[in-house]
Amino acid sequence: MIRFVELTWAALSALAAPFFVAALFWWQYRRRASRIASLGTAAAIVRLAPARMRRPSVGRAARLGAALALALIAFAGPRWGAGTATVRQRGLDVALAMDASLSMTAEDERPSRLQRMRQEVRRYRAAAPGDRNALIAFAGKSYVLTPLTSDHGAIELFLDNFDPNIVGFAGTALAPTILQGTQLLQAANGSASRALVILSDGEAFDDHDAAIAAATAAKNAGISVITVGFGTKEGTTIPERSGADIVPKRDSDGEVVITSYDPALLKAVADAGGGEFIAATDGDRGGRVAQALSRLDAEQRDVQEGLSRPLRLTWFLLPALLLLLLDAWRHDGGNWNRVRRLWRFVLPLALLSALPAVARAQGPAALYDQGRFVEAARSWRRLINDGDARAVTLYDLGTALLAADSLANAEEALERASAVPDPRVRRPALYNLGLARLKRAMNPEDPDRQRAADGALAAYRALLLEQPGDGDAKYNYELALRIKKQNNGGGGSRDDPQRPPQQQPQQAQPQDDNKQMSRQQAEQLLAAASRDERDTQARKQAGMRQQRPPGGKEW
Repeated sequence: MIRFVELTWAALSALAAPFFVAALFWWQYRRRASRIASLGTAAAIVRLAPARMRRPSVGRAARLGAALALALIAFAGPRWGAGTATVRQRGLDVALAMDASLSMTAEDERPSRLQRMRQEVRRYRAAAPGDRNALIAFAGKSYVLTPLTSDHGAIELFLDNFDPNIVGFAGTALAPTILQGTQLLQAANGSASRALVILSDGEAFDDHDAAIAAATAAKNAGISVITVGFGTKEGTTIPERSGADIVPKRDSDGEVVITSYDPALLKAVADAGGGEFIAATDGDRGGRVAQALSRLDAEQRDVQEGLSRPLRLTWFLLPALLLLLLDAWRHDGGNWNRVRRLWRFVLPLALLSALPAVARAQGPAALYDQGRFVEAARSWRRLINDGDARAVTLYDLGTALLAADSLANAEEALERASAVPDPRVRRPALYNLGLARLKRAMNPEDPDRQRAADGALAAYRALLLEQPGDGDAKYNYELALRIKKQNNGGGGSRDDPQRPPQQQPQQAQPQDDNKQMSRQQAEQLLAAASRDERDTQARKQAGMRQQRPPGGKEW
């Protein structure tokens, strides 16, 4: 439905414009006819005056009336539908390491340390929309939830579901988290500066010297380490569910656990990492993170932004201009015979000049259809280098690279395409992004196959929540879950990964409407899968007592 901005009167005037122009031409015709009649008899006027002077200009009145109406509609500012715009923004590569230990459920910050941390992460992301972010959850171990991505939907999905159960290993260990974040950022493509932001209450039970040494190594690798504190020094109890009641957590000796904010370690890590320490007492910690990161060198990026009811001026101004040109040509004595004669020469020349452009435009698609995926990818990359900033071109490039088994490069292109607001591009890009990561997860020689499985799960989870009827995405999601369990589940890596299952990822097929899942069914599937993962982690945890935190501290 068209929505006019503020100039509703201009839109209403457009309705009256044809009648106004018709009345003006009728008045002009009557005046001219009266003046011609005063020159002589009717027979003499027929012989002397041209026929067009004795007839009302109906055609011209229609052309000018329509042109005026279209111009007034454009002046009113018509808006409808949805669109996208490519905006150039400066951004960094930032890994957000979020503390998922039990101590973060303490309520000395309202509503809790954990929920306040999520709020501050959202504030930072709102202040720095051009940054690519990765999410790392850590407690006794650290796990990559998402690789570096501009997909805001995927990051929001993980933030909404972030809680201590996401890790499944008690305690708090900073050193392995910093090392994993450093490795993740070192593998990033691009020239942007890189930073690791650690959000925690600082109550860590591993070797503090090891954490400081890891931060120093990150600084030497060109990665700034920023720490953000949560909680209070006075501390509070940790709420724990016992049946239907909420009771304070107790340690192995039966004493009530008091968790306190420890700024000393966080400040030492930030100093060693060449970054900045943001205390728990500071206001707007998310904004302070964005301010601290603004001192680093950002990279220029094209970001697709959604537009709600964009202006549609061209739809009305272009026809109005064409009508005015047609009227000027007709009023100057133009006729269709002259146009037909000119067309015989212009048409062959236009066709000849358009052939190279048509060949270039159809080239990549034709190469892809012929199975020449590498050449098709090169052609699409040339289009991008020549200034083609359309998201669909990025999607085509990523799909060709995926077909050519260039999985790392395919991931990069599809990840960018999956961040656009247009669902016609975003949904197939999410599907193929998940497929590229799933192929990596099924490769026993890929050292990052566990991280690839996590990335595939994230892509298919985002797609299923948006398009619950995609049976192929459901199949691949379940396959990624099985691969993750066989690879030791829940993150990390193994020196002797198990052989992946023999099933092949499901390729995209036309959807059968009779087999569509409802959104509720898709959410139930994802919730069941999440519970299954957590149960698996709990069973593993029961048999890994030798990996308990030092001193038996499980918070």
